[in-house]
Amino acid sequence: MPESTDSSRQTHLPYAGIRVVEFSHMVMGPTCGMVLADLGAEVIKVEPPWGDSTRGLLGSGSGFFPMFNRNKKSVTLDLQSPQGREAALRLVATADIVSENFKPGTMQKLGLDYSSLKALHPRLIYISHKGFLPGPYDHRTALDEVVQMMGGLAYMTGRPGDPLRAGASVNDIMGGMFGAIGAMAALAQRDHPTRGTGKGQEVQSALFENNVFLVAQHMMQFAVTGKPAAPMPSRISAWAVYDVFKVKDGEQIFLAVVSDTQWAAFCKAFGLAELLADPRLATNNDRVGARDWLMPILRLKLQPFTAAALGAVFEKNGLPFAPITRPEDLFNDPHLLATAGLAPLVLNDGQSTLVPLMPITLDGERPGVRSSPPQVGEHTEALLTQVGYTPAEIAAMKAAGLAA
Repeated sequence: MPESTDSSRQTHLPYAGIRVVEFSHMVMGPTCGMVLADLGAEVIKVEPPWGDSTRGLLGSGSGFFPMFNRNKKSVTLDLQSPQGREAALRLVATADIVSENFKPGTMQKLGLDYSSLKALHPRLIYISHKGFLPGPYDHRTALDEVVQMMGGLAYMTGRPGDPLRAGASVNDIMGGMFGAIGAMAALAQRDHPTRGTGKGQEVQSALFENNVFLVAQHMMQFAVTGKPAAPMPSRISAWAVYDVFKVKDGEQIFLAVVSDTQWAAFCKAFGLAELLADPRLATNNDRVGARDWLMPILRLKLQPFTAAALGAVFEKNGLPFAPITRPEDLFNDPHLLATAGLAPLVLNDGQSTLVPLMPITLDGERPGVRSSPPQVGEHTEALLTQVGYTPAEIAAMKAAGLAA
């Protein structure tokens, strides 16, 4: 599958001309870099000579590298060596932004922390992605699942007494997005034509605080009502009909009726005149209170239909519905295919596939894939040459195992 080579589109992306040097692995840091790269920034991924360990993950981790490292360049350096650190510093000297997501203290030991780099490059914006913002927890090692458990999300997702992590790396991905948002704000503050400071700053984003932001609606529910939010599988829904229905041939479909107008349309569509006329079901709140006896009736009425037939009726009447879809089914989703929501991508092993794009449009277009995830060290020679290394010096570094 060919990749985009539309140079005019590339140069008109909002962050074209911005250079990012990324010291990151796994999901959080790479997501930040991917967002900036998709929006036009030149993102240079610094990997060890043997490559980012994320490249070789199995199972649920096997999608991390190809998803979050498109539109980037790869340079390999041994940062444990003086020569590797010197090369990294030369790259940093050309950058607008540095992004990192290693455990606390790692970048300081390497002399690549914000305090060290700020003294050399006062315009530099430095994004630090961590488990926790500064405070009593900041020494802890965090993972997405760790903060989901301690931050209330797993409690809200699972059944009572059975905490369950969300089915995607929600905090890693959102934490990286907030890192990118912070960098955008810092760029605006630095470069604004009338109010710009001309100075960079450190941006911090963290998994735990991101998770708290995700469950904040449930915290505020408690603040407003004085009652703890129940886990989602046993919650008191805001709407009476807002559930998964098991229908003909064991199929499942999610159906929702979230207003009095929709209730009337639903009852008319399925010939439920008696329910529509029932004064006990006159308002949405009445129907929420009647769920214990109402839902069994509705399940019985809808069970003979196929999921496709129900979906067609709901779509015709402007009612919310959704098939229960597996991730692999989305490669063939007609909406995504028709709206260019999936773009061609070449994996490191040469296989061609499609990849979801960022869920935004700019002037009617989705920011696309300009380059597939880089091979290990694919751009080492070109980038080191840019910052003053001679071919002989680069060859010597490679021979010593300090670059690849």
